[in-house]
Amino acid sequence: MSALIRLVHVSKGYADATALRSTNLAIERGKTTVVIGPSGCGKSTLLRLIIGLIEPDSGSIEFDGASVTADNVAALRRRIGYVIQEGGLFPHLTARANVVLMARHVGKSQEEMQSRLLELCELTRFSDNLLPRYPVELSGGQRQRVSLMRALMLSPQLLLLDEPLGALDPLVRAALQKDLKEIFARLRQTVLFVTHDLAEAIYFGDEIVLMNGGRIVQKGSVTDLREKPADPFVLEFINAQRGLASL
Repeated sequence: MSALIRLVHVSKGYADATALRSTNLAIERGKTTVVIGPSGCGKSTLLRLIIGLIEPDSGSIEFDGASVTADNVAALRRRIGYVIQEGGLFPHLTARANVVLMARHVGKSQEEMQSRLLELCELTRFSDNLLPRYPVELSGGQRQRVSLMRALMLSPQLLLLDEPLGALDPLVRAALQKDLKEIFARLRQTVLFVTHDLAEAIYFGDEIVLMNGGRIVQKGSVTDLREKPADPFVLEFINAQRGLASL
């Protein structure tokens, strides 16, 4: 299966630190690839590079076989959905206005937007009666469903999720995990999912990418990581997630 996203010797640094060391990574179509690791290891930097919010210092990024450049990154962003931890909803817009924001920007008709909106409400189990509400009037789980609908509005080829469930309480998080996994399977969606939680990585990941210190330490299944650790840090990280070391 060909890769939808390919990073070739991509690096990123700032004045006082290296955020991402020279990295090679392929994201396969139709799979959920989970990037996991401690805070500051480069997980979010990886997503921001792919969506073009920051530029690499070296190396190249390919999307669907084409190199990502300053000239085409704006167009490529329309083919990528992006969800962050707090949802990133605009507080002055209703749920409906947040979801259709990009669709309106690219000139979709009212009929197209309404039809897609109702499809997404059904897909994400979000009541259309809540669409007139503002983010402050929604629960944390509801806000994340709105954020997910916004990310899926233009039927993206790639969905980037940056710790989207980290701020939710355990019961809401478990319900959303179940729904998200069903959505990914139903859409055959290509997903790059960032988390620091090993249990979440195991639940979602067709493939797990473990990072530390701005580099990829190991890529594979949780069985690979546990039974064939490529670095002492791999077992250290797994054992630190108490209760999961035996998985």
